[in-house]
This record gives sequence, C-alpha cells and structure tokens, in this order.
Amino acid sequence: MLSLPGRPLDVPPGIDPRAFRLALLEDTYEVVAGLELVTSALVLDPPDQPDAEAVTWPGTPIVREPTLAGAFAALHALGAATAALVAPDAPDLPPLLIGKLFRALGHAPSAACAVQSDDHADGRAGLVALAARLPLPGWLATALRDVDLDTPDALARLRAAAPRPGFVPQGPGWHRLRTVRDLRFLDPGLEGWENTRALLEGHPLSS
Repeated sequence: MLSLPGRPLDVPPGIDPRAFRLALLEDTYEVVAGLELVTSALVLDPPDQPDAEAVTWPGTPIVREPTLAGAFAALHALGAATAALVAPDAPDLPPLLIGKLFRALGHAPSAACAVQSDDHADGRAGLVALAARLPLPGWLATALRDVDLDTPDALARLRAAAPRPGFVPQGPGWHRLRTVRDLRFLDPGLEGWENTRALLEGHPLSS
C-alpha cells in the first residue's frame, strides 16, 4: 500500500520536481506491487492526482484519504485484514523489509520501519512504512490522527500511545529520498529503482 503526501521535494538542479516525484512513486509502487500475496493500492492526499494514478497497474484500488488512520480504515473497508502504508520516496526499498513488517503482525498489532540515516541517529526522522492489523485498535487509530510518516518522532509517539511495550516493534530501518543529500544512499549496483535511476543519469549520487 502506498501513501503519497503532497509536500515539496528537494531535487538536484536541472531535474523537474514533478518528474522526480513521479519517478520515486513509480519505483516504490513497483516494489510493493511485485510482492507475492500482497494487493497494492495507492493512497492519495491531495485526492486529485491523475499523474500519480497513471503509474499504477490496471485495477489498482485508489484510496483518497488525508490521514493514516483514514487510509487504514479505507483499506479495511476494501477487505484488507492487514495493511502496510509505505512512503512514496523509497524507490530502492528491499521487498524483504515489507515482508518482515507483515510477519511481525503475527505477534503485534502494528510494526514500523523507521528512517535510518547517519543524519538522524537519534531516530527522529520519521517512518518509511507502518503496518497494522485491521481494523486498527482504538489507541492506534487515535494516535494516527496526529502522526504521519513524516512526523519526526512518529515511532516514539506511537509507542508512547500503545498500552503495552512491544505493540509497535521496529523492523530493519531504511532510507527515504527527501533531500539531494539523501541521494548518497542509492546504490548503483542494487537492482530496481529504474525510473529514478534514469532521471538521475549524469547527476552525482554523493556530495
């Protein structure tokens, strides 16, 4: 499942921000859509984004919700018993990390993948993905009214809202591409992220 917040992006000089956003989205969507036993969906906020819808495979459900709690509720209404919301700017996210979040739901009501970066060693960089059993427990639905994937201390706030320790286990961390500096995390030798790779051709990945 994919969430698309409408915030501005910091992009390399000479690259169109809209094209960069769509490249990140399409590559991240391809990671999710390629998972076995997982049905992908696109979560849009703002709701009217035909260019974003155009990157999805035919038949992909489109959810128009401004909050994580609303998105989870909409996915549950579509028949999902578990779901993971993934940030749209993780084009090289290993599918295994999403699989680990779903496996964690076997013993916890939710699980998170936090942003891992040497710039954010204190864990205050937000989330790459959040998975949960559906319907959401009341404490999580309430907490998600004021927390999204970009909330710097999202993991700490969700854990503080949980009635017991261990209700929001953390899977392996990963990175998101939110600034030009984040491009250094991309590994040219890693398969995938073809659209982002093509758009960045000729631009250095480190600075």
